[in-house]
Amino acid sequence: MHINKDRQYYKFCFYGFLKNLRFFEAFFILFLKQNGLTYTEIGSLYALRELITYTAEVPTGILADTYGRKKSLAFSFIAYILSFGLFFYGKDYPWFLAAFLLYGIADAFRSGTHKAMIMDYLKIKGWSEQKIDYYGHTRACSQRGSALSALIAGIIVFYTGNYRNIFLISIIPYLLNLLLILSYPSQLDRHINKKKRNLLQSMRDLWHSLQSIKVWKIVHSSAVFTAYQKAVKDYIQPVMKQVVLTAPFLLTYQQNQRLGLGVGLLYFFLYLLTSTASSLSGKIAKKIPGIATKSLWAGFLAGAAGGFFYDHKLWLVSLVAFAGIYIIESLRKPVLTGYLSDAVPNDILASVLSAQSLYRSLLTSVLAFTFGWLADQKGIGLSLVIVSLVLGLLSIILRGSKPKRM
Repeated sequence: MHINKDRQYYKFCFYGFLKNLRFFEAFFILFLKQNGLTYTEIGSLYALRELITYTAEVPTGILADTYGRKKSLAFSFIAYILSFGLFFYGKDYPWFLAAFLLYGIADAFRSGTHKAMIMDYLKIKGWSEQKIDYYGHTRACSQRGSALSALIAGIIVFYTGNYRNIFLISIIPYLLNLLLILSYPSQLDRHINKKKRNLLQSMRDLWHSLQSIKVWKIVHSSAVFTAYQKAVKDYIQPVMKQVVLTAPFLLTYQQNQRLGLGVGLLYFFLYLLTSTASSLSGKIAKKIPGIATKSLWAGFLAGAAGGFFYDHKLWLVSLVAFAGIYIIESLRKPVLTGYLSDAVPNDILASVLSAQSLYRSLLTSVLAFTFGWLADQKGIGLSLVIVSLVLGLLSIILRGSKPKRM
């Protein structure tokens, strides 16, 4: 489908690109392990971050719909910047706990808000039929940001041998994104119907929408896989570490330098693949009936395979299977966001997306702690197999009747 590309389209794309310039992300677990944290402690930090997001999701979504989406996003990026500062100065668990809490608050104010602005903009322009392809393209820019981020971070670690500096450098793109958000047109600050809203009305409309079975099925399908991906995605780093260290790669350099460049390159190519998946999501959704259900099961199967091969020390095969989780999430996100936009009124879309994120955050907090604890007890490979198969079986049991288009 043809995509209309005006100035605001490129602003939406640049927002996602800058947002994903989180240079630390490719080395997050390696950094935390280097600072002496166990997988259980790492899992507890991820869980606490998601619980903070969980408690703030719906209130922040309602505040964004009621008082202004630009203000909500601006506050979010300020909180992210403070979080990065704490990671840079942090030395142990309490410091990282404070940084994760700020990160959770930032996620709560951001989640759903920008998507709602995109959907409103398409409605203003009369381009709503482009929503899956349009959002897929903007999200592809986010993945390109992740690819470049990993590559730059790898080069930084290669030359410095230090993971800590990349948190400080991550502040720069987030400052730029803060300025970009403030440049958005004022008509995107609130929903386009211009009708004055209040908190009570927003909460009532949200409750009414969430009573729809169709809406809940879309919310569940999106949230459960995103929660799974968020809980396990950074554990690809130990897999990458093994691939890099067992390859005849820069053998004359120190281990941290080899890991820096090697992991950075692997993430770079991984995010190029996820960017392509996002761009093609609209076309694939049209060609594959029941894409939401089929991709959900395929994602859990990829995770189980990644864990199985990890346990058998087939590092490269494990990495390919693990990458499948990332690629499938990038394919699903634009499709399910488009489905949800069709199913609920646009003036409460940020609130509904926040409710979806709330559900996702609750699932992620449970999965993150469970997986971290299992990884300490049983190892990463077996833990990934167990979690993937349990979620796959639960999805089959809870599938029930499918909503239209899913």
